[in-house]
Amino acid sequence: MTRRPRCGLAMAEYLPARLFSPADRARMEALSEVAPVVLTDFDGAEARRVLGDLDVLITGWEAPVIDEAVLDRAPRLRAVLHAAGTVKHHVRPVCWERGLAVTTAADANGLPVAEFTLAWILLAGKGVMALKERYARERTAIPLHLDHPDIGNAGRHVGIIGASRIGRRVIELLRPHDVLISVHDPFLDSAEAATLGVRRLPLDELLDQCSVVSVHAPVTDRTRGMLDRRRLGLLRDGTTLINTARGALIDQRALTEELVSGRLDAVLDVTDPEVLPPDSPLYELPNVVLTPHLSGSSGNELTRLGRSAVDELERLVHGRPFRSPVAAPDLDHTA
Repeated sequence: MTRRPRCGLAMAEYLPARLFSPADRARMEALSEVAPVVLTDFDGAEARRVLGDLDVLITGWEAPVIDEAVLDRAPRLRAVLHAAGTVKHHVRPVCWERGLAVTTAADANGLPVAEFTLAWILLAGKGVMALKERYARERTAIPLHLDHPDIGNAGRHVGIIGASRIGRRVIELLRPHDVLISVHDPFLDSAEAATLGVRRLPLDELLDQCSVVSVHAPVTDRTRGMLDRRRLGLLRDGTTLINTARGALIDQRALTEELVSGRLDAVLDVTDPEVLPPDSPLYELPNVVLTPHLSGSSGNELTRLGRSAVDELERLVHGRPFRSPVAAPDLDHTA
């Protein structure tokens, strides 16, 4: 850019202090003139005044929607740099129609999800879910070699549903381990699969063959409920199903029935609904690990998201290509 841009922050009011380290805040202020107020909505008098001068918006969780009316009040706006994952909740198609650049911090947000997934894939291979319960119940030495000869990760067949950003990061983290990786993704071709070092499988075959299955697909009209009762039935007894993507990808009632039966194990960081009813049996089942959507960035990991957005601001200021742009057509098949 030929001049120092004016930058606004649009997100939950508490968030900037957690997103931006002192060093990244200083870098943002050196690169741009940062508006002194955090925009939690775009309708108030102060928000309308600030919008009129903005060249860049850095958005985060709880960002207000950027629609045609907002853009009419922000005639100078050139870019929306999102310091989080999906932009679907707040960036409307008109933004691309008017030529705005949109970026995401999905890569930064995906790292802790991939780390969480890797940990549970390896723990599932070691039979941790069942063995911790048996050990607590019997409180004596367990003859592992006699009673559990199939535990271990040597040659374990892992299935990945969705070669998304996070799915690919999981594959990358699995690479040093002695596992066979199969992937189902209709957008993954043979050449890409070979580059990733994975096998492509139809979904039904993947479910039938893999002893650990991890879900990393976005929710779209095509994927909603993709793991229905029939497909859950294809999983072999003792399979561990991991979901860190979205609960709506799986038929919750059918999954609950399978888990209550004890046939499957599950690690569920997301459910449908996102918080299950208090009387759901999944809270207490010994074959279920139920976590409160914590696999994504939280705590000290939030600074990665802020750093990613400031990195994109720096690229904009210096006329370099963005690292993680979002194009409008991407929304049909990404999170």
